[in-house]
Amino acid sequence: MKPEFIMTLSSSDSIESDDERVTDCSDSEFTEKNSNSYLNKIKKLEKINPSFVFHIEDGYQNSESYEETDIGKSDIVAHSFKKGVNIEKIIQKQSIKIKDKNEHKQTEFLSENEKNSIDELEENEDSESYNEKSESKQSSYSDSEMAEETIEEINKKKQFFEKNDTNTQDVPVLSFSQLNLSRPILKALESIGFNKPTTIQSKTIPIALLGKDIVGSAVTGSGKTGAFVIPVLERLLYRPKKIAVTRVLILCPTRELAIQCYNVTKKLAAYTDIKTCICTGGLSLKIQEVELRKRPDIVIATPGRFIDHVRNSYGFSPNTIEIVVIDEADRILDEGFQDELNEIIKICPKSRQTILFSATMTDKVDQLIRLSLNKPVRLFIDPKNSTVKSLVQEFIRIRSHKEHLRTAVLLYLCFNVFKTKTIIFFRSKSFAHRIRIIFGLLHLNARELHGNLSQEQRIESLELFRQGKTNFLLATDLASRGLDIKGLKYIINYEAPESFNLYLHRIGRTARAGSSGVAITLVGEYDRRIMKMAVKIAEKHGNILRNRTFPPNLVNTYYTKLQNLEDSVQIVLKEEKEEKQLLQAEMELQKNQNLLKHEKEIKSRLPRTWGQIRRGPEVLFSGTRDIPAIVLSPPTTSDSNYVT
Repeated sequence: MKPEFIMTLSSSDSIESDDERVTDCSDSEFTEKNSNSYLNKIKKLEKINPSFVFHIEDGYQNSESYEETDIGKSDIVAHSFKKGVNIEKIIQKQSIKIKDKNEHKQTEFLSENEKNSIDELEENEDSESYNEKSESKQSSYSDSEMAEETIEEINKKKQFFEKNDTNTQDVPVLSFSQLNLSRPILKALESIGFNKPTTIQSKTIPIALLGKDIVGSAVTGSGKTGAFVIPVLERLLYRPKKIAVTRVLILCPTRELAIQCYNVTKKLAAYTDIKTCICTGGLSLKIQEVELRKRPDIVIATPGRFIDHVRNSYGFSPNTIEIVVIDEADRILDEGFQDELNEIIKICPKSRQTILFSATMTDKVDQLIRLSLNKPVRLFIDPKNSTVKSLVQEFIRIRSHKEHLRTAVLLYLCFNVFKTKTIIFFRSKSFAHRIRIIFGLLHLNARELHGNLSQEQRIESLELFRQGKTNFLLATDLASRGLDIKGLKYIINYEAPESFNLYLHRIGRTARAGSSGVAITLVGEYDRRIMKMAVKIAEKHGNILRNRTFPPNLVNTYYTKLQNLEDSVQIVLKEEKEEKQLLQAEMELQKNQNLLKHEKEIKSRLPRTWGQIRRGPEVLFSGTRDIPAIVLSPPTTSDSNYVT
């Protein structure tokens, strides 16, 4: 990092705008045709009802971990289906071809002599740099409007938490032993290196142990996962043990957050007999059903999969649940699970304890609180700093006429500045994948994390990144909330996110738990409002801001290299598409082989429901442990009570 490329940035500095912005060049997502001609012949010959066909688990995708927790090679990976296309082999194959063509060249882009010559040639050409004048172009939202919206949200949250009638004085808690926790919990906390509770933990744990409903709001990285897991485990230590029943339900917005919460719970329950089960999409449905029949003490789930099990997993009932935890309620509602949440609240016993955490206080969250909580204690950890002081925020201005150099600037940063443990955020899944291919061809160790990967691929990417076996994690906003990775130093925003709140969540992945970090954003013409908001808030709270420039000669060289790689990128994309089609055909073939082999057993099954809860002649299917034999008979098409 050369000091001459760093300069401080203040809100008084003028931020010019350009007249044009180059249209986003990200690749559109692929559409694939299914090869099903021979499969249709099988179906016609056998005349089998399609509703009884095996559906191979898709493993389609959608982690909040506690500090210093790792996803290891757990049973979660073994439960995942569908490995997906191995992009590593395709990239490696193409890299070998490139190497054979360029054996005489060094792997480094430039030698020292080449750098000096290019410096001399382009010294005059780039002397105008970024000082040219241009007229300002209005964006869709003004900075003042954006600031007003943010202040309105903050005031609404504060107004909600000021309604608290319970006296919760700030009593300093220096250690977990002051919270009267049991020895097994204290031993587990000590084993993972936690000796002092965070503010949200010291406030939440005593109230949660009393069995009161809680609404909590805390900044990212404040340890709120431990704030609800620790009291839950403490209460379960004193449960009746003669009969095994499920007593705790923890709902998470995404599979990654559920997996990380599961790992935190397993570590904190290491010295107890408390059993935990995880139920999310992308993992084996049958294995989850078997685990639920064992009636684990804690179920950690996403709302959609939990409703699926309630309606279709015989032997599982939510009637014994005593504690419901809703983590990141605002995000669950934003992703369209309001109906599922309302249904879960209704089917759980009214005598339950409910703990709800939400980063924002929207009308939907307020409505959910009124529906699900009984005289809750409101715990608000006021973020005096929207970003911690140990976080350095940097910005690189990308002018409209320089927009084509954006990817080259990214390569400059990754080769010369941020070389280890860096998350790079993108808006587009397809473009993140494209950059993954480019990084692979340039021998940059990188992995992806976004919605187009199978669950196994996503878990593997996180595992390798946590262990330091890969240097770059190319992610979409799927990873912007909840992920807590030890030792993460750098965040790069390839483009600014759509909202300032998303920006805060992205950069909040680093500088956690007192550590330092750097977040750098490539700011385009329409992204300047995000930068202005960051400058205003950072200056208000005394955060560090910097404006970074880049050496044009090096960036232009990387741009030339990218142009030379374009043919190789297209070859990799083409081979990957062909492998996807082949894999899809193999899956369809396997499905039909299963259909022919297990036809009678498949036909005897009841179809899974989603639109409504199935009812039998005498009992409700969902949540019944002893099901009459008459109910197990296949439904007829004339029975209007069944949904196929």
